[in-house]
Amino acid sequence: MNLSNRQIAQELGLNENDVQDMTRTLRQGVVERSDTPQLSGTVEIDEVYIVAGHKGQSQLVKKTAELLVNDA
Repeated sequence: MNLSNRQIAQELGLNENDVQDMTRTLRQGVVERSDTPQLSGTVEIDEVYIVAGHKGQSQLVKKTAELLVNDA
């Protein structure tokens, strides 16, 4: 089930800010208890955008990507 904090607040009769705090705490707890996955063998990844928000500015994205690679 995928509910927004607003929907949860309405359903339970709670304040939206309280629900936001509760869901943040819940997500944080899930992350803290989760094991870090250990990859082995051949791992395939998909192409991802290094920098978002530069639609139509491919030169800026290319320049930023080059800076990131050179800093690594």
